[in-house]
Amino acid sequence: MFKTFINAFKVKDIRKKLLFTLLMLVIVRLGCQIASPGINQEFVKQMMESLFGSDGNGGLGILGAFTGGSFERMSIFALNITPYITSSIIMQLMTIAIPKLEEMQNEGEDGRKKIAAITRYVTVGLALIESGAMAIGFGSQGLLTEYNALNVITVIAAMTAGSAFLMWAGERITEHGVGNGISIILIINIISSFPSDAKTLFEQFIKNKSIAIGVLNAVIILAVIIVLILMVIFLSDGTRKIPLQYAKKVQGNKMMGGNTSSIPIKINTAGVIPVIFASSILQTPIIISNMVGFNGTAKAETGFWGWGYIWGELLKFMNARYWFNKNDMIYTIGIIVYVFLVIFFAYFYTSITFNPMEIANNLKKAGGFVPGIRPGKPTSDYLNTVLNYVIFIGAVGLTIVAVYPYVFSGLFGASVSFGGTSIIIVVGVIIETVKQVESQMLVRNYKGFLND
Repeated sequence: MFKTFINAFKVKDIRKKLLFTLLMLVIVRLGCQIASPGINQEFVKQMMESLFGSDGNGGLGILGAFTGGSFERMSIFALNITPYITSSIIMQLMTIAIPKLEEMQNEGEDGRKKIAAITRYVTVGLALIESGAMAIGFGSQGLLTEYNALNVITVIAAMTAGSAFLMWAGERITEHGVGNGISIILIINIISSFPSDAKTLFEQFIKNKSIAIGVLNAVIILAVIIVLILMVIFLSDGTRKIPLQYAKKVQGNKMMGGNTSSIPIKINTAGVIPVIFASSILQTPIIISNMVGFNGTAKAETGFWGWGYIWGELLKFMNARYWFNKNDMIYTIGIIVYVFLVIFFAYFYTSITFNPMEIANNLKKAGGFVPGIRPGKPTSDYLNTVLNYVIFIGAVGLTIVAVYPYVFSGLFGASVSFGGTSIIIVVGVIIETVKQVESQMLVRNYKGFLND
């Protein structure tokens, strides 16, 4: 990987793209440190301890990782690219549900440009809603130094503009940089927390320990990280190839076709989407409760028939801060819901993005078939059967990767802000970016060969 980037720096065109990408990322990280105007930083600190926990590894850790710490600081980039990610997922789902959008997608480059434009508008709309909810919901509780219309509008404008700028920066990196602009901004946000996490782990498990225990702890931590990365690589690159055979056809005086191919089905067919959906569903009640001034920590019964206390207890089941806590293991039951949601969304998302019947019909039209399987419905049934097995394997692997940080955090007090979701994204984007850089170098070599 490092050799690829070293060789890329020797090529002028690719070097410019890499330097442009680096410059944009520096600007992004600087913006994450600039606080929004009119924000009460003391209240922000208290609010983040309530949401994330004093160790920064609470139930909203995934949000903290995605925003690169800008949400915890309530900076101008507090929303970061999360509105864009949400709008992209919404548009992907709507493209399948709305025929007009599906037609746009099938129109080629022009259709994709129209969908991209709609995605931008949806992103700005979501940013307005999210920043407005925070400015109004938390503003009345002390988020703003002075709760008035001017400060509310200022915060909404600053955060919406920040999110729109990051969307623009991501598109520029895709166009003039190494590609995958939004994904690269996302992983730089995630990676930004690694040094502080490494320091935290060092102070917790190695510093002030005996040499033997310190070395043992260091070896265990490295082993866990390496095993996790290897599992993520398997989930990212692992595929189940279904062999295909194409019938021979006579065209004129020539025999055409008869070649073989395959349908690659990724082990992790839905990517990181199931984890994001599952986490979002569990986090939403926590965020809303904090916005209305109820954080669920009250021990006395409040409200009608004690519903305030009951709701507070339910919030603890949904909050990852309380999972695998040795003193209160009862709240770990909440992780069962989390695992169920991850597996459910793995099947759900794959079912709307991979259509076995459509693939079977296209194969039949092209004269292709799976050896030993009749064309048409039998092929569709076979693809469904294989797909269900593959999805289950991928969902189980994804669940293990997503759950492991909560186990170590709860049982051993390993306070880190990144989790399995973050590592899946980082490893996947790095692999994809390296492949893109290699392909650009390969294209350049081919062009040079042709010019010679």
